[in-house]
Amino acid sequence: MNIKWSEHLTTAVSPDGYPLSELPEIAMVGRSNVGKSSLINLLTGRKSLARVGNTPGKTRVINFYNVEDKLILVDLPGYGYAKVSEAEKNRWGKIIETYLNTRKQLSAMIMLTDIRHKPTQQDIVMYQWICSMGKPHVIVATKADKIAKAHYDKHIAQIRLTLGLVPEIPVIPISSTKRLGLINVWNEIEKVVPGLEIVPDK
Repeated sequence: MNIKWSEHLTTAVSPDGYPLSELPEIAMVGRSNVGKSSLINLLTGRKSLARVGNTPGKTRVINFYNVEDKLILVDLPGYGYAKVSEAEKNRWGKIIETYLNTRKQLSAMIMLTDIRHKPTQQDIVMYQWICSMGKPHVIVATKADKIAKAHYDKHIAQIRLTLGLVPEIPVIPISSTKRLGLINVWNEIEKVVPGLEIVPDK
């Protein structure tokens, strides 16, 4: 099916604010300003479903987006933004940790990293955490339009090496402006959401 509708379901900072839903959830994690909101807009075919901000660290809550009553995309707070207090960083970290450790509807995770840069130590820690959870996951390399396609393999190899990825874990270059990688990401989501069969408009 084509994606005909999607909506912002709710915003939360703790379990009592999570949606009362049994739909499978796909959580997105990554550094501040890595492009989680842009990816949500790309996946849903909506230009402004998720707010895209120019200020890193702006998302300090969890946002839940319902897609066709088939699944929920979950935008977790970004990490790694330096210009906030340690107390604020710890609060954001607690929001992420609580969701990942308690949400039974969590079916898979998408970790975003900027294709132009080597993953940071915080990215490595996050990826180790993802692996320890045993959930299906995929790496999405954002902002692929910022480098030449001929350089993709080199940058993807650096991401794989730095994070210590096994061959089975895909790294998908995406560009929200060029709609690059859209089908590939949906294909990965469909592997963990039986019967989804979403075919995005091209």
